Amino acid sequence: MKDLIAHARQAIASEKGAPFSVYHAIKEQTIINVPITKPLLICVLDGTKRLGVNSEVICDSGEFVFLSNNPQVHLRNIPRGAEYFALLIEFELSDFECLPSDSNPKEPMIKGKVNDALYQSLLQFVDCASYLPDSLWASRRQELLQIFQHEGFPNLRCITTTPDLSHQVYRLVSTDLSADMSSQWLAAELALSESTLRRKLRVEGTSVQEIKDRVKLGTALHLIQTTFESIGIIAERCGYQSQSRFTGKFKQRFGITPTALRKTRMPD
Repeated sequence: MKDLIAHARQAIASEKGAPFSVYHAIKEQTIINVPITKPLLICVLDGTKRLGVNSEVICDSGEFVFLSNNPQVHLRNIPRGAEYFALLIEFELSDFECLPSDSNPKEPMIKGKVNDALYQSLLQFVDCASYLPDSLWASRRQELLQIFQHEGFPNLRCITTTPDLSHQVYRLVSTDLSADMSSQWLAAELALSESTLRRKLRVEGTSVQEIKDRVKLGTALHLIQTTFESIGIIAERCGYQSQSRFTGKFKQRFGITPTALRKTRMPD
């Protein structure tokens, strides 16, 4: 896994940006209620990831877990030796249209080993970050899905769920985290009455405020895990004018403060 780690570090460090993320820690991280809004491939390259309230799923170095676009997961990232290091690739639902339809029951996740073919494919995917234009990344993600299918994971479509109303609201809120979008405005954008919007979201087990919190705090979690921007700047970018309020909301949702989480990525 060392080559893939080195190539991923190099791609992330470039100014071009990358169509994947790298999460690493030198101390154990425990984070609850992590929102997953798009199908997410997590390849653990060093250390161990445990998922579930009681760590029911264990993903060691050299293994992957493909998460559905609908769960909210508890996780632990555990360094083994020097660090925990994982490669994350977020997929669009449209990417899965290249795969055969599957009538099997939906699965919250699929777990497996990164064999040689998958490893080489991931290495090529990472290396493309230095030169591939953004317009071609959808085809490369689809190619990666087809390789996973060829290597013995034919039921990848089972992890995708049809976008519901909450996903539509999520996408709208994501367009501008600094804006305080009202229920009335969101309803108008979706051609619904405000009462209908609230009722339908209640049926889906959520609310406008809950979705706003998921979007903003989920983005903040990602920024804390992938950048070293100040907590205040991240709070502002995610629509919080008060850093103390942001910290309180973050701790309430994820079970850890932004500062404490940041420290897991930094030496004492």
